[in-house]
Amino acid sequence: MGFLRPLSEAQLKRLEEHKYRASGRSLLEPPLQVFWGWLLKLVPIWMAPNTITLLGLATNVLSILLLVYYCPSATEQAPSYVYVLCGLGLFIYQSLDAIDGKQARRTNSSSPLGELFDHGCDSFSTVMLGLGSCLAVRLGTNSELMFFCCFIGLFLFYCAHWQTYVSGSLRFAKIDVTEVQICIMLIFFLSAIGGATLWESEIPVLGIRMKIIPVLGITLGAIYSCSNYFRVIFTGGTGKNGSTIAGTSVLSPATHIGLVIILAAMIHKKSTTHLFEEHPCLYVLAFGCVTSKVTNKLVVAHMTRSKMKLQDTAFIGPSLLFFNQYFDSFINEYIVLWIAMILSLCDLLMYCTFVCTQIASHLHIQVFHISPHAPEQVPRHK
Repeated sequence: MGFLRPLSEAQLKRLEEHKYRASGRSLLEPPLQVFWGWLLKLVPIWMAPNTITLLGLATNVLSILLLVYYCPSATEQAPSYVYVLCGLGLFIYQSLDAIDGKQARRTNSSSPLGELFDHGCDSFSTVMLGLGSCLAVRLGTNSELMFFCCFIGLFLFYCAHWQTYVSGSLRFAKIDVTEVQICIMLIFFLSAIGGATLWESEIPVLGIRMKIIPVLGITLGAIYSCSNYFRVIFTGGTGKNGSTIAGTSVLSPATHIGLVIILAAMIHKKSTTHLFEEHPCLYVLAFGCVTSKVTNKLVVAHMTRSKMKLQDTAFIGPSLLFFNQYFDSFINEYIVLWIAMILSLCDLLMYCTFVCTQIASHLHIQVFHISPHAPEQVPRHK
């Protein structure tokens, strides 16, 4: 029953008291608010906010999966229309993600479930966007850079919610997710115009390939973001003795993301068949699902003011890969990678489903329908 009901009664009770807090706005958000306000008027009043969120995620994921089909090793070039679809898919996702909270306020259906659902979709979208941008610039030709770019993106998204867990407020910088998404759209459209081989071109004077520019952007962005995140993590706690608002150590979530990255790096290093180089998409998806679940647990811990537990079924898939590597690959690595990916994806989907249904039942609301008598809650951001 514990697996079917991930949240305790105490957590559900504290969830009722949760108040959404956010501060700061990125540079491009104010002008885009005009477009998002216009778009909201086209949305039927009966459409549930979570339905809008899920539609956006599905559009984004399906377009990236099409790119994965054409570029399984991140060294191929897909047809131009695929990159266009990825760019449009991201644009649709960004737009729908921006108006789901507006629709919630419009229909008086805001709830903690909506906030959690929104962050959950964002966590998986981060996995897909990191992978898709690497495929668009053929970063598989340099597997070490691709490994770095994919996992630094997951790490940064996790840290954004880590600072929320510590401070109780989601904080947006001047350069944040909106600007990053627009840059990724540009990457997709440039690949559509010039082909993925465009990124192999050398930049005059600088003497570096064009694909290094996005890598440098990610690196500089990571440094900038981490400086903001960790300043809040180590100084922004509102509990006693340097604790978080959940009353736990500010370093508590470090063990979860640390274990994911350590396992990924050790398996990558130990692989005898260059597993990441040959199957980067499966590799990123397997560990991406694990990171997505761990991030969702962090969001739940913040919203319910509770402590995260390191023991989790999410680590079963990566552990299978790890033990197979360190026992001289007694099973084909490719088969084990598929098993790990499927286990991690199923574990993520089951956790999200059970948490959503449990919260919906407790708050007497519906996930994909607007409940006529739902209690008014704090609205979601955007």
